[in-house]
Amino acid sequence: MRPLRYSINITLDGCCDHRAGLVDEELHRHHTENLAQADALIFGRTTYEMMEEGWRPFAQTGVKPDWMEPWMEPFARTIDVAKKYVVSSTLDSVDWNAELIRGDLGKAVQQLKQESGKGLFVGGVKLPLALAELGLIDEYEFVVQPRLAGHGPTLFSGLSKYVDLKLVNKLEFGSGAVVLRYEPK
Repeated sequence: MRPLRYSINITLDGCCDHRAGLVDEELHRHHTENLAQADALIFGRTTYEMMEEGWRPFAQTGVKPDWMEPWMEPFARTIDVAKKYVVSSTLDSVDWNAELIRGDLGKAVQQLKQESGKGLFVGGVKLPLALAELGLIDEYEFVVQPRLAGHGPTLFSGLSKYVDLKLVNKLEFGSGAVVLRYEPK
């Protein structure tokens, strides 16, 4: 059975807006290693479209956008070749090595988890809330950034019940960011 791992960058005040976090080589390397340890990625529509817009053009053309540092290239290549599943009721089709998941989310993700392999990786905000409600996330990773954003969005808003976690790993980066990895109790 493949574990489902969730990872997200958050600020000290709980903001998970991707534009609010710090960007450095060490964090990018960590996220690249996370993606490489998964057999497939599961995204909601918003995260899929955001990742595709940001990372796919470089992989297709080899031309770096102005914002892309050389140390971001391994992340771009890793996410480009990764198998992707996209949970959406509004998209008619997807490409970029992706396929749509429709219908019963719990059943579909449980089937993916039943397959053999290294694991599945999920990112985003809304989809992980639904997966947490269903008890399908096997590992939570919060990359806590040493920054106060003063705005949202925040994680797991509207969660119907507590999810108790136990800390299984902690890692600190030179930037002051701390990776906290938890498993459900």
